[in-house]
Amino acid sequence: MRIQQQQVTEVVPSLTWGGDSHRVAAINLEESPDNSDKHDHKDSQKPRWRKFLSYVGPGFLVSMAYIDPGSLETDLQTGANYTFEQLWVLLIGFTFVLIIQSLAANLGVSTGKHLSELCKLEYPKYVKYCLWLHAEFAVISADIPEVVGTAFALNILFHIPVWTGVLITGLNTLLLLGLQRYGVRKLEMLISVLILVMAACFFGEMNYVKPPAANVIKGLFVPKLSGQGAIGNALALLGSVIMPHNLFLHSALVLSRKVPRSVTAINDACQFYLIESGFALVVAFLINIAIISVSGTICSANNMSDDIANQCNNLNLGSAPFLLKNVLGRSSSIIYGIALLASGQSSSITSTYSGQIIMQGFLDFKMRKWIRNLMTRCIAIAPSLIVSIIAGSKGAAKLIIISTMVLAFEVPFALIPLLKFSNSNPKMGPHKNSIYIMVISWTLSVALTGFNMYYLITAFVGWLIHNKLPKIANVFVGIIVFPLMLIYVLAILYLTFRKDTVVTFTEPITHDQPMAQNNMEHGLSNSYEVIEADHIPYTQDLVDIPLPE
Repeated sequence: MRIQQQQVTEVVPSLTWGGDSHRVAAINLEESPDNSDKHDHKDSQKPRWRKFLSYVGPGFLVSMAYIDPGSLETDLQTGANYTFEQLWVLLIGFTFVLIIQSLAANLGVSTGKHLSELCKLEYPKYVKYCLWLHAEFAVISADIPEVVGTAFALNILFHIPVWTGVLITGLNTLLLLGLQRYGVRKLEMLISVLILVMAACFFGEMNYVKPPAANVIKGLFVPKLSGQGAIGNALALLGSVIMPHNLFLHSALVLSRKVPRSVTAINDACQFYLIESGFALVVAFLINIAIISVSGTICSANNMSDDIANQCNNLNLGSAPFLLKNVLGRSSSIIYGIALLASGQSSSITSTYSGQIIMQGFLDFKMRKWIRNLMTRCIAIAPSLIVSIIAGSKGAAKLIIISTMVLAFEVPFALIPLLKFSNSNPKMGPHKNSIYIMVISWTLSVALTGFNMYYLITAFVGWLIHNKLPKIANVFVGIIVFPLMLIYVLAILYLTFRKDTVVTFTEPITHDQPMAQNNMEHGLSNSYEVIEADHIPYTQDLVDIPLPE
């Protein structure tokens, strides 16, 4: 009697993936060792460039956030107010981002879990909820520039008031629902093309205005903070680059690829993700450099007209099309408005994915993506609407800067757990950071946190000294704010010095292990039972990341 081949699908025990993961893996109980070996041998014979292409995607999706309306606004303000002096902040920011984004990818590949899942396993209940609230607040802070940027784009294209555009951005959810039938990958491609068109325009304009190369190089490598508000602007520039929710997102997106559970495959995957992230971030870095260079060159010219000088003094996302008139002429407003609209939509997609992953990881709760998008967008619309009604477009542009500064203060609550986990033997095993990466990442992290605290204290004390409130009111404000600052510092110290206790790393399969030993480790008999769950766990919903159903 012929025995039919059976395919059994069951939940892999927590010992296999570590923790209480509910991911499902397929186990073929009738596959022969020879077939498995042939499959592995065939996979190993693939050209390295083909292997690399199979890992391309997560880094480029994450990098969309670095060309969002928040980044555009901070770049424009930096160029107009400080010319090339703060380019070094951008260079340090993108260097740090390359390190921590690669660490986030390595964490997901090596542990089979994304950052929010590991936080849920590692930290006590109340700490876990506090980290979740900080992560959600970061997502909302990142969504505010998208709301305001989209409103500015609608104002440019259709000449409607900014506050009306803010209300219309609430319909962004319906737009995503309408476009889902075409597939998210095609949507991402369209958005990327539109953003690259705007980038190409800025590169063309940079070639036209010819910023002085010596000043650009000096700005990149000679640190300088001069002028009123320079520290706050530098903090906003860092917040527009180092985004905490992107760390959660990147560590989850890498789980969309099947990575064989072997030392060599894990090392290859980490290297491929580093190359992909590096290329995507270099492109984003050059685009940001071009925007600052164009803004700085035009707004610091000696022979500019009074009209240009007035526009530079009031430069924001809504008035920026004049910077591209040399290249695009009268069509500059239309092309810029469409590209700005696309930039807001791309950031909205990444924020929605981040929020979904954060909620699912911390709370083990999943909601439809359009509901998630609507919830975040409604919260972000409230301050944007109030400010745009009271203070107009100038106030709305200022709100973008404030929200990016808030992101800088939220970074430690995602960054410190990432650095702790990626430096941890119980989490990463042999794939933990080298001593060089450890020193560089912690040094930059301490410097960023110190910079945050310095600005926060000096700005608040300066406000207390120069405001016109009665002395008794200042005393009450100080009694409230200074303890909150102390709590902020103590929370960071707790995360930094707390010892990890949860072990999630499991020994990967090595090619020199006998099949019998491998089967024994997985609790199988030594017949022809070959486990096929020898991949880093992944979820199908991350493979295509579909839009709402």
